[in-house]
Amino acid sequence: MAKIAVILSGCGVYDGAEIHESVATLAALDRAGAQVTVAAPDIPQMHVVDHQRGEPAADQTRNVRVEAARIARGPVADVKDLRAADFDAVILPGGFGAAKNLCTFAVDGADCSVNPDVAAFLRAMNAGGKVIGAMCIAPALVARIFGADGGVDVTIGTDPDTAAAVEAMGARHVDCPPTGVVVDAERRVVSTPAYMNAGRIGEVFQGIEKLVATVLDLAD
Repeated sequence: MAKIAVILSGCGVYDGAEIHESVATLAALDRAGAQVTVAAPDIPQMHVVDHQRGEPAADQTRNVRVEAARIARGPVADVKDLRAADFDAVILPGGFGAAKNLCTFAVDGADCSVNPDVAAFLRAMNAGGKVIGAMCIAPALVARIFGADGGVDVTIGTDPDTAAAVEAMGARHVDCPPTGVVVDAERRVVSTPAYMNAGRIGEVFQGIEKLVATVLDLAD
């Protein structure tokens, strides 16, 4: 049974983990019989967004790990407590939280920094030959970590500005439809665009199912 870590960035597309993408990931892993550990950094969100209005909610604060527990339907692990030796792969759903809470790409673009606990775990996974899966905007933080260290092939879909920022970090961007995946066999990284260019939830689920299947094949 494959042991997979899923790192969430909160709960909600505008300030946390994209819920559809997170559920699609967890459902696909469950159908495949994988053993899943959901984790998140125990840190404050960058900000809170009113999802009805699409605007920041003044004077509100939320914790990334506490919010992630909404999707997990219970307690989630702290990323800093994860050990690469305990897992075969890690998957990162997208949502603005991946670019606001797991890293600062939403604010700093190609000059972004990655949460140190997230970066340390991904580096340890890579060093151990484990598989990394990332979707939507999450490949940007993969590019930040590994782009300057020999490069990495990823996709964020087809948006030229985001692709340019990814390449400015040393990664190689590959255009991809929402139902497809990009595989860097050497780095053991799999990515799919999800809502970066998907127009329908069905496309998102199809691409994520393919990502999960590919991750599990590589991890086998």
